[in-house]
Amino acid sequence: MAGNDDIVRQFTVGHDDEGVRLDRWFKRHLPKVGFAMVSRWARTGQIRVDGKRADVDTRLTAGQVLRVPPGGEAKPGGKAPRPKRELTEEELELADQMVLTQDRAAIVLNKPPGLATQGGSGMKQHVDGLLDAYAPDGPRPRLVHRLDKDTSGVLLIARTPGSAAYFSKRFSGRSAKKIYWALVMGVPNIDDGMIELPLAKQPGTGGEKMHVDEENGQSARTRFRVLDRAGNRAAWVELHPLTGRTHQLRVHMAAIGHPIVGDGKYGGQDAFLSGTISRKMHLHARRLIIEHPDGAPLDVTAPLPEHFANSMENLGFDEADGAELPPGPAPFTKEDEKRVAKQHSKQIRKERRGERRTRTVGRSDEGSRGPRAGGGKGKTLGKGLHKGPPGTRVPKKSGPKKGKGSPVPKGKAPKR
Repeated sequence: MAGNDDIVRQFTVGHDDEGVRLDRWFKRHLPKVGFAMVSRWARTGQIRVDGKRADVDTRLTAGQVLRVPPGGEAKPGGKAPRPKRELTEEELELADQMVLTQDRAAIVLNKPPGLATQGGSGMKQHVDGLLDAYAPDGPRPRLVHRLDKDTSGVLLIARTPGSAAYFSKRFSGRSAKKIYWALVMGVPNIDDGMIELPLAKQPGTGGEKMHVDEENGQSARTRFRVLDRAGNRAAWVELHPLTGRTHQLRVHMAAIGHPIVGDGKYGGQDAFLSGTISRKMHLHARRLIIEHPDGAPLDVTAPLPEHFANSMENLGFDEADGAELPPGPAPFTKEDEKRVAKQHSKQIRKERRGERRTRTVGRSDEGSRGPRAGGGKGKTLGKGLHKGPPGTRVPKKSGPKKGKGSPVPKGKAPKR
């Protein structure tokens, strides 16, 4: 065919495509042109960027002019794009109610508890299934991060493939600041501290549950700050995840003896308060601060869900006490990583030497006991939880745990 199929095309690289690879640009804007064709055009010099030859892995810069030869589209009879699903009136209303703010690059939602972010086995309704409501005539918006089904709060949706890549880079690079509110059982002894406990999938759960794994787990760090307390019964805490592991906040708080109220998965029966406090999970993505493609940072706060707000009132907590933004942590450099690794290895060697000397399990010197969990449970955790100024990364030193130990055989006294 003659006509537009024989015309050389020119495109100006947009701001949303800053830094994207050439082959990814084609996938976003000319999806009918396959990778093989793009590679052939690049190899033969038919694709030009500002008049110069380019490879498939060339990184593009906003404002550059991209020359694309004619043709290259998939042959007729190929797969047709997936038709959009017709949403019900109830789904359209729910999608509209969740919106906190939106612009050309992003849609920010306040996800209610009980609504999954993505579909799964037996999951009929989820945020991903509602995204067609936000773009009846344009490209389908995309998820760039997730919240657990029972966690409420700020959820960022990217409007375009370009903004999805931009925001995803901010999340993966940890420059996005995520602030959560939670009600926890008991009261931590440390008002402002850091939890550093590696996490891994718990064997035998099909990946549905995580646990602390000192040997094979991935590094996970959470900063927490106690905002208020209801005697020794419960505390209102602010959580700032510095890594993004699955169920990180829930596992970390349960590991230090203060499970999130309503989180039976990780806290068991000890995660529920009696009286008028709801049995739903009390974890809320309160605030998100992230760079925006237009330049000015995007800063969004999500109101509490009804059950969380009622529990706050019943426990005597005032939302205004959590309005102050916590100071940001100090940058974690390569030197910090080496220092932490060196200190951790030294501590392990020290503990092993102690085990060989004493031949007992669980003895420790006075003063090496970890922080005690609240609520009268008497649980302790020496490793992974430490106090210090914001940004501290070095785990608190701890020796072997104190305890009754094993009985000493007659005639053999432990070495000192």
